[in-house]
Amino acid sequence: MKFGLLGRVLGHSLSPQIHQAIFRALGTGDTYGLLEQEPEEVPCFVRENPEGLRGSNVTIPYKETVIPYLTAIAPEAEKIGAVNTLSFTPDGVKGYNTDYLGFDRMLQAAGIGLEGRDVTVLGNGGAAKAVLQVLADRKAASIRILVRDREKAGQALAHFLAQRPDTRLETYEEALEGSEGGQVIINTTPVGMYPKVEASPVPAEFTGRFAAAVDIIYNPKETWFLADGRKAGAKTCNGLYMLVAQAVASEEIWQGKTLDPALIPAIMKQLEATFHG
Repeated sequence: MKFGLLGRVLGHSLSPQIHQAIFRALGTGDTYGLLEQEPEEVPCFVRENPEGLRGSNVTIPYKETVIPYLTAIAPEAEKIGAVNTLSFTPDGVKGYNTDYLGFDRMLQAAGIGLEGRDVTVLGNGGAAKAVLQVLADRKAASIRILVRDREKAGQALAHFLAQRPDTRLETYEEALEGSEGGQVIINTTPVGMYPKVEASPVPAEFTGRFAAAVDIIYNPKETWFLADGRKAGAKTCNGLYMLVAQAVASEEIWQGKTLDPALIPAIMKQLEATFHG
């Protein structure tokens, strides 16, 4: 069977490497390719499936673009307002969000609980949407989002804010001037990602106010943000587990079965050997 990744500029994607590792473990002859499409090509890609795919992942800038062309959408994807996995069947095309599943499974594996916790999220971009939905569904006591521009963030996150109207939007300046901390801080921004590794979205003093620090960046293995948390005694977790777990969750949808959980750490180990730091 054929699978792939729908996006616009995909040259550095790790998705083929991860999915081919899964295919080897399953002993299948399935293939996974990079499927770069221009915006005007997306409707045909989804509705007509000219590539003859069984399934496809979706990355920026098309996670929202594909939604009008779906036959059905999974509940978590509908709540988030973004799709990263398509399943092509004789009955049509269904959209899912396995970023949500990957992030949720990552926190469980790391032993970082959310229920009743005060959580601060850095950033309001596309990556934040799945993270925020997990926080809401796992019953975080409070959610605070640090943003550059409160008005623009409010527009970008309107879908989520309607569900959790008690969510607070604060600018970085406001948060850094105050003394508030919490149990968990999560970075969803690209600040600190390879190759620009010598940066953190917030000062070390701020990160040190939290008991756990989570970064969805996976390269380098320990960002400055996570190093600041570790030095302050926080439990830390990078985004590699999420990256692999969301791919495994996509394959479970396409293959129609639960895969061996041991696949995730095995693939993580293969990938870590190629990363910076």
